[in-house]
Amino acid sequence: MTSILLAQEFKSPTIEYAKVAPLLIVFGVAIVSVIAEAFLPRRFRYPTQVVLSLGSLAAALVVTVGLAGSKLLAAEGAIAIDGFTLFLWGTILVMSIISVLLLAERAVDGGVTAFAAQAAALPGTEAEREAQARRLEQTEVFPLFLFAVGGMLLFPAANDLLTMFVALEVLSLPLYLLCGLARRRRLLSQEAAMKYFLLGAFASAFFLYGMAMLYGFAGTISFSGIAAAIGAKTGVDGLLLAGTALVAVGLLFKIGAAPFHMWTPDVYQGAPTAITAFMAACTKIAAFGALLRLFYVALGAARWDWQPMIWVVAILTLGVGSVLALTQSDIKRMLAYSSIAHAGFLLIGFVGVRDHISANTSAILFYLAAYGFATIGAFAVVTLVRDASGEATHLSRWVGLGKRSPIVASVMALFLLAFAGIPLTSGFMGKWAVFSAAWQGGAWPLVVIGVVASVVAAFFYVRVIVLMFFSEPAAEGPTVAVPSVFTSVAVAVGVAATVVLGLMPEPLLQLAARAAQLVG
Repeated sequence: MTSILLAQEFKSPTIEYAKVAPLLIVFGVAIVSVIAEAFLPRRFRYPTQVVLSLGSLAAALVVTVGLAGSKLLAAEGAIAIDGFTLFLWGTILVMSIISVLLLAERAVDGGVTAFAAQAAALPGTEAEREAQARRLEQTEVFPLFLFAVGGMLLFPAANDLLTMFVALEVLSLPLYLLCGLARRRRLLSQEAAMKYFLLGAFASAFFLYGMAMLYGFAGTISFSGIAAAIGAKTGVDGLLLAGTALVAVGLLFKIGAAPFHMWTPDVYQGAPTAITAFMAACTKIAAFGALLRLFYVALGAARWDWQPMIWVVAILTLGVGSVLALTQSDIKRMLAYSSIAHAGFLLIGFVGVRDHISANTSAILFYLAAYGFATIGAFAVVTLVRDASGEATHLSRWVGLGKRSPIVASVMALFLLAFAGIPLTSGFMGKWAVFSAAWQGGAWPLVVIGVVASVVAAFFYVRVIVLMFFSEPAAEGPTVAVPSVFTSVAVAVGVAATVVLGLMPEPLLQLAARAAQLVG
């Protein structure tokens, strides 16, 4: 009798497998990649992993496109499938496909990938020298990469705090490992991984404490439940304010906003450049998606409480990113501070809320897509400029690059002009969309600060262009590696997207506008 009653009371969860198929494809192939890594002979691993990674991401992208128009809460309300989610999924998957091409590149580093020959070997030891002499390759990066992509897909789709935290950890843990797997400058790479891991663990702890406080306030972890609890209460609630502040720390850390940005320049500089490109584009897209869903859906009714905090963070982020970039002598660190500044521009659109959020959301979605293409393209160019020690990232090594390799220098100049927001590039349209939405939402002081920060930021972008085209190259200047089709395609896609979105932004703007409604 007891078993009959238990059977009657238990209700199996309903999972809409077709609607969450992109997640299942990426995670499923990631597991297959782990098995392939364990059982395939070493000579078959690289081509197998490249095919599995590209195939799974392409299949997930096709399924995502097929889900257009879907609007529901899947997996018992844990995952929100709407236009917002599908736009971000499509953007992340496209950027991830381009990133896989950079991971698979062999031609620029002597016929092997840019990842450590044997990650377990200590730098400078006989084991490392032997692994390098045997030209071993660390193909475990591909399943780690797929797990990170799966976490990024789940992060902005999460519709409760627990699912969002799980997604945060799933995307973060593989990235901690990937940052420490550079073939060259391994100590710098491992230092970057350790810093990222320690600071990321602290940020996750803040997020977890914030979750606990929000649960204590609302008695539920679902976003709709939290929104209902906020609407039903009057006055100031300490648990709500503290919980909001703490979860904001975890999310602002991921987007690289000040004062939670300290990991960004060190990690961007030390990580393998292909991983840096992937993080700079895809992590920012996923984190901003999660930030928008949490604060607009769950905490939207309390926006007058959290808006002042975001105003302060946006101003600090713009100042830190724009000013400190002026002092950098390493191209990767300069792009890291550029990434921080762009997080500030995105936060301008985020806080400009008055009666509705559609304009803000669509502007941010467009900006994220435009920024992602240019960022991956810029870091792809960085992998091509080399000297005897590998990538020549010091700005002094870029002097006269325009005379040594006009095409590579011109492509890099295009990406830098896009970052600066020069007209006829995607960056200009992105900033225009964000500033317009913020101005209409009443955040005009932030728009003024953003314009000033753009002028300051333009200086260090133009400085690199001047070094490349208007200075004489050194006698022993860097060489420009001839890439394979992988990096060539990645750079070509970045150039095409930067130009097309600058000249004809309307299709993507309309798509972002249709995707701006969030369910919850």
